[in-house]
Amino acid sequence: MTKPPLDPDVADVAPNEPALTAYDEQHVLTYLRLLQAEGEGADWREVARVVLHMDPEQEPDRARSAYESHLARAKWATEQGRLLRGAGSK
Repeated sequence: MTKPPLDPDVADVAPNEPALTAYDEQHVLTYLRLLQAEGEGADWREVARVVLHMDPEQEPDRARSAYESHLARAKWATEQGRLLRGAGSK
């Protein structure tokens, strides 16, 4: 796998596939940033703004949905033990 971009744009909804996707591999750092922010108790609105590049004031439903789906995907990837192992396996 090539190095993932440091701050890639995100889709409105994260993948929901049963295996890691190319999108997941491109967003490893995004997922890690989301998990770190949650662990630090960061407000979802600030995380959506900084990490996902979405404005929760202008598009609250879109920003919240993107935040929740990407955080869920990050948790799935790490709970399954796939995020870090999958990111370096190619």
